[in-house]
Amino acid sequence: MPKLGAEPIRKAALINAAIQEVGRAGSLDVTVAQIAKRAGMSPALAHHYFGSKEQIFLAAMRFILRNYGDSVREVLRGDDGRARLDGIVRANFAPQNFQRETVSAWLNFYALALVNPNAGRLLRVYHRRLRSNLIFSLRGLTGQPERIADTLGALIDGVYLRAVLTPGPTDAEAALTIIQTYLEEALA
Repeated sequence: MPKLGAEPIRKAALINAAIQEVGRAGSLDVTVAQIAKRAGMSPALAHHYFGSKEQIFLAAMRFILRNYGDSVREVLRGDDGRARLDGIVRANFAPQNFQRETVSAWLNFYALALVNPNAGRLLRVYHRRLRSNLIFSLRGLTGQPERIADTLGALIDGVYLRAVLTPGPTDAEAALTIIQTYLEEALA
């Protein structure tokens, strides 16, 4: 007989294990058995909850996107465009969003989005929301909010890519310096 209330706990454990395993491997070249073992359960139970490794990874990315969205929503409450803009940038490099395993998951998410329609849809939603939030925050600060928002989005992606390809822990302060330097020049 199943334990009442165990399903959400087990799913969360599998999602966290998937993020950790993808981060460890640096790719989606991990097995459901590896994910399940890290989560402390059987591969059969992992398949029962998600169906496939791809579905586990998509659930992990939804979790990452939800955490990211929560971080951004916390800073979007003000009316000051520059404070909102700085808040969005800081949210991208907050500890829960910019740790090696999460950044590695993002990199693999981009690759999966090329071949998986569900991943592609999630990525498009993320890109549209980021662009919309940036443009809204940039209005009143520049005559070219769309151009700066597009460049800033690409710069954030590039910083994430370099972070995951650089050995050692991620460096949020260095990442923020790169982004803030660009913003100071773009908004001058």
